[in-house]
Amino acid sequence: MPNRPVASAAVARRREAGRSMIAVTSTLVCGVTLLIAYVNKARCAGGRFEESGRSAIFDVIKDSNVCYSDIQYLWLGRGIDEHVFPYITGGITPDGQLTGGAVEYPVLSGLFMWIGGIGAHTDADFLLHSALLLAPFALLTAYLLARMAGPAALLWAAGPPLVLYAFHNWELPVVATAVAAFYVMTVLTRYSLRDRAIAAAVFLAIGFCFKLYPGIFVLPLLIYVLLGENPLRERRFDVRGALMVAGTAVGTVVAINLPFALAGYDGWRASITFQQLRQADITTNSIWYWGLRPLFAQTSEGESTFQAVVSAASPLLVLGSFGLACWLGWRRYQLAGVYPWIGVSGAMLCGFLLFHKVHSPQYTLWLIPFLVLLEVPWSLTVTYLMADACIGIGVFRYFYALGAGRDAGFEQNIVQIGVWGRAALLVAFFFLFVTARARSAGRLGVPGAERLALGPVSADRHIAPAARTAA
Repeated sequence: MPNRPVASAAVARRREAGRSMIAVTSTLVCGVTLLIAYVNKARCAGGRFEESGRSAIFDVIKDSNVCYSDIQYLWLGRGIDEHVFPYITGGITPDGQLTGGAVEYPVLSGLFMWIGGIGAHTDADFLLHSALLLAPFALLTAYLLARMAGPAALLWAAGPPLVLYAFHNWELPVVATAVAAFYVMTVLTRYSLRDRAIAAAVFLAIGFCFKLYPGIFVLPLLIYVLLGENPLRERRFDVRGALMVAGTAVGTVVAINLPFALAGYDGWRASITFQQLRQADITTNSIWYWGLRPLFAQTSEGESTFQAVVSAASPLLVLGSFGLACWLGWRRYQLAGVYPWIGVSGAMLCGFLLFHKVHSPQYTLWLIPFLVLLEVPWSLTVTYLMADACIGIGVFRYFYALGAGRDAGFEQNIVQIGVWGRAALLVAFFFLFVTARARSAGRLGVPGAERLALGPVSADRHIAPAARTAA
């Protein structure tokens, strides 16, 4: 009997050492993948430069060699080549053209774009500087995911999406903020639920100021805080805690955006207007263009009607999917005793990706952490990655074929396989995420809830009766 604490401590140390080794390995593998990702994009940069600093080879091979990146492309047209500080000057024209220092992204992404341009004189310099700036966030994400989910983190660290999209756009910081919020909530359990949730809300709000989407996760987070995480305790709604989470998120967003809005409101507002004016066209890879556009006449009037329908239907369906995800989470809460806020967050993201009028290929990086953290069939995950590759590679080959005046029927079919395959799997993930168990038992959502509320859960998901304790 006296040896049990010593033995338990030794086992705990071995487990911690194993987790640390997995996390370090995942981080190192991620570093190698990032190097490959940079080399892939850098094929479009360098050589002879035009007077503007644009690589002469960029427009020649960006589609045919699938090395296009928004980073290199936006060296021109956003004031980066002139080192203009973003948002303070500029605005947007009635037809949606950004001017001056205005960019189409939230303020922290614009700030990172400007930082990446410091000391850069060509688009190749800008690509390299941006890669060096973004890479630490991918490494941090790999480390945190491995700490939470073990070897499954290699899906992030060594998966094809990181090769294709790591340096395609400015996605890595926003993914890191969302994963950091999950880490705080699920690993740092020595702190109170309210304290963890407030810290997580800060991370999600910072992510919102990069690319918006982590902001939607605040809703399931505050519901989680409201309902509590220990089903064995007396049911008491923590209204104050939920309001503190909401207030923290809103306050963080305001604190980050307010200086930009005060210094140059027109330039700051232009990023919002740009996204509102953006249309569902051949570049958006959405179900709207490929599924709904053929139903309208191929005329300017038909195009106008199509865009009006999308502008109305898209936000309604996105919001409806958010409501459905939260309701499914409530149903799960009634069964398991704990609200599965990470699963609900993943489902909300699926709804957004499915129904938003723009579904850029690099958005796959947003989804990967959920495929790592939650137990969904690997067969579906691999299938999703295959469909994503049809978009991430096929769409550029499609653009190349169209630009070269060739028959693009084959490439178009590949793109449509990607669009519809990805859409079908997003529907499947929407429902699977809410009920999925965590890959690391006892740390995320449902598994811990099942143990607390209903007793230990066996491998085949039967619930064992809780052990009786001595009086």
